[in-house]
Amino acid sequence: QVQLVESGGGLVQAGGSLRLSCAVSGGTFSSFTMGWFRQAPGKEREFVAAIRRNGGITDYEDSVKGRFTISRDNAKNTVYLQMNSLKPEDTAVYTCAADSANWVNVRSVRAFDYWGQGTQVTVSS
Repeated sequence: QVQLVESGGGLVQAGGSLRLSCAVSGGTFSSFTMGWFRQAPGKEREFVAAIRRNGGITDYEDSVKGRFTISRDNAKNTVYLQMNSLKPEDTAVYTCAADSANWVNVRSVRAFDYWGQGTQVTVSS
């Protein structure tokens, strides 16, 4: 059974930084496309970033490009999301996800097979 556990969320002032981690167990981490999604109150879950199996390709939602960086450590079965220059509109529950397919429709919630519980990120103005 594949399990994903996020950590690193919290409260930060606008302009600050946070680093989210997602530890994966129960599967072959290196075979997964990994993604981060977020959901703000009253809004649908939206794509944030994704990284291919070997880390060679990444994709970002336009509003986070240049501020967020997704990375992975296949030896540690962990994917990261470094978030810099945070804005109040980044406030959301951030959830990591794993996709058994190799880089197929990675911006879609429906593409991902496994999900974590999420971690709250709150950015104060």
